[in-house]
Amino acid sequence: MIKNSRRVLALSCAALIAVAPLAVVTSATAATTAAAVTTATATGFTRGSLVKAERSAHLSGGQVNDYLGSAGFPTIEDAKGIDVYSVTYRTVDVQGRPTTATGAVALPRVPAHNLRVVSYAHGTMATRKDAPSVETQSDGSYMAAYFATHGFAAVAPDYLGLGGGPGPHPYMHTATEAGASLDLLKAARTLAGQKRVTLDRRILVTGFSQGGHAAMALGAALQKDQELDVAAVAPVSGPFDLEDAELPAALHGGLDDRSATFYLAYWLTSMDRIYNLYDAPAQAFRPPYDKKITKLLDGSQDFDTIVAGLPPTVEKLLTPGYLKRLGKPSGTLLKAIRANDTTCRDLRPGVPVRLFAARGDRDVAIANSVNCLKDLRGKGFDASLTDVGEVDHTGSVMRSMPQVLDWFRQEATTE
Repeated sequence: MIKNSRRVLALSCAALIAVAPLAVVTSATAATTAAAVTTATATGFTRGSLVKAERSAHLSGGQVNDYLGSAGFPTIEDAKGIDVYSVTYRTVDVQGRPTTATGAVALPRVPAHNLRVVSYAHGTMATRKDAPSVETQSDGSYMAAYFATHGFAAVAPDYLGLGGGPGPHPYMHTATEAGASLDLLKAARTLAGQKRVTLDRRILVTGFSQGGHAAMALGAALQKDQELDVAAVAPVSGPFDLEDAELPAALHGGLDDRSATFYLAYWLTSMDRIYNLYDAPAQAFRPPYDKKITKLLDGSQDFDTIVAGLPPTVEKLLTPGYLKRLGKPSGTLLKAIRANDTTCRDLRPGVPVRLFAARGDRDVAIANSVNCLKDLRGKGFDASLTDVGEVDHTGSVMRSMPQVLDWFRQEATTE
């Protein structure tokens, strides 16, 4: 299991998982002086165009094993050396306006033509500096290295408003999760071309927690894209069904209390920016949280500050009136929920899907994946759900990813 030294809620906050600092990943030891920064020459705005890419790590196979081993991964016998890049690229915001976003791209140091690509979407984080393009000890950073050292090109988006992207993060907003992920894949193709590597257009898609939700959204977006396509989708512990699975679990004791409190605070403040869920925070949040909740979750606060600033239960966070509204959503609140509960319904048949979840998970209820599987099979999908057992949220991704890797290897060789 990934070591946890920041009192992580075991939420999809796996992106805040911390281990001892790893010197080999710092820029001082990454040999970044030669060709470290690449700037796109295209003028005007084009979604998915590369703005810049800075190499942040240059690791041998042994160093990759040291890095992954510090987080609890088993030794990889044939670990390949990798180069990791922090990438800035063009995409669009919630209103469809031009903006930029950031992410990490990891390339194996092997000659390659049509290198297979894995897109990994990270779990929930509320601090912009913990994103994969910045923090080497996030789940996105670990998983990008994990897939790259096995010979895949690995792409890990920060999403909007995290890492070096401007503005607040639109947490659990399906359209921008998909858009930022798709546009990073296109920027990664430009970067790979500059490194004399070509990438296969058929993308293997996975992600954890919020990233499971984002992975399903990306799969649907790839099906509509003219340049890229989706080969397989393997989400882990995704909150696919807020209305009928995650929200009832959060309100009725199905989740860890602190996890539920964090999730709802983050989701409400994020969705309010997009859908105007309340006229003032005091309509939803009890004092003193109504006065500080917006600042607490604007992306600038570190994890410990956020945890210290939230109460231990949902009942102490939200007003009685808003708790009642969440119990029976209607109006704008219901619109926000249903607009983003679509990821398992938007994907079209024809792509294999394997869902992974854990019955012991107290952060994202397994009912999310059960309901998702029903949606997929109801449309004739070749889909399955693997219950990885009585483990917590972080344990679910650690048990699932070796199985995802094995499946992706099979898909890559049989296509």
